Amino acid sequence: MGILIASIHMFAAAAAPAQAPIVILDTDIGDDIDDTWALAFLLGTPQLDTRLVVTASDDTPTKTRLLAKILEKMGRTDVPIGTGVKNSDHKINQAKWLGDYTLENYPGKVHEDGVQAMIDLIMGSDRPVTLIVIGPHTNIGEALRREPRIAEKTRVVSMFGSVEIGYNGKPGRQPEWNVLKDVPAAKATFAAPWDITIAPLDTCGTLVLKGERFARVANSNNPLAKVTIENYREWANYDKHPQGHSSVLFDTEAVYLATDDAFCEMKTVKLSIDDKGNTYPDENGRPVNCALAWKDKDAFEELLVKTLE
Repeated sequence: MGILIASIHMFAAAAAPAQAPIVILDTDIGDDIDDTWALAFLLGTPQLDTRLVVTASDDTPTKTRLLAKILEKMGRTDVPIGTGVKNSDHKINQAKWLGDYTLENYPGKVHEDGVQAMIDLIMGSDRPVTLIVIGPHTNIGEALRREPRIAEKTRVVSMFGSVEIGYNGKPGRQPEWNVLKDVPAAKATFAAPWDITIAPLDTCGTLVLKGERFARVANSNNPLAKVTIENYREWANYDKHPQGHSSVLFDTEAVYLATDDAFCEMKTVKLSIDDKGNTYPDENGRPVNCALAWKDKDAFEELLVKTLE
């Protein structure tokens, strides 16, 4: 444990730049609960300067209400939020926790057009922007359509794809949801000339907190942890997971990769995307920084827990 804690402290020291990168989070919060964990992890990471969170995919106005309530309960209404492209009325999975909450008295800034807010922030920034994408890339495709120059000023870090391992550690690649849900938008992201780093299923697909680590988050009084656990317990799929365990926390790895990659085995792989949503190695593909294996998964889990507790 001493070595583990030391490595985490070294991470914190190494990752803290003189000026933290400006971050935009694009999230399909309200679907899988891992987005809520990732949001809390991001807000607890001082190495990242979060300037905007935009809701993505399906019923984005309802997701914006959910996001606003989460931020209000976490005490972070200082972070502006925006509504992304709506493409269905699909019901969110955190509707029970959301209840009848409205934006009427929300004290924070809400952008009705979250995609334009994203573009404006990137184009107006005098510092590089890191775009963390943890949902389907619908908003990203629309932003590139409106203003292709955003790629010149932005680095993308995404929970995205499956290179050699699929869901639950199953050998062999599978179409991953964030790609499959909007393949044209995923292809547009790959076609743009920005640096891309991904947390594919190869590494993020088995991230589950159990036992003492889960208990530390569940018993914490930190608003980041309390609100996350409240949402998890009222999430529509909560009963499908063992008591005392989290669900798979895919998206948390993308937040980590926005600050450092020391706990991961990174490799630059030329990847292409087919029409079925597969991300496959291809000599003619685009170079992507891929976290293909863990160097120290234990240390990552400890960092996540310490950030939330």
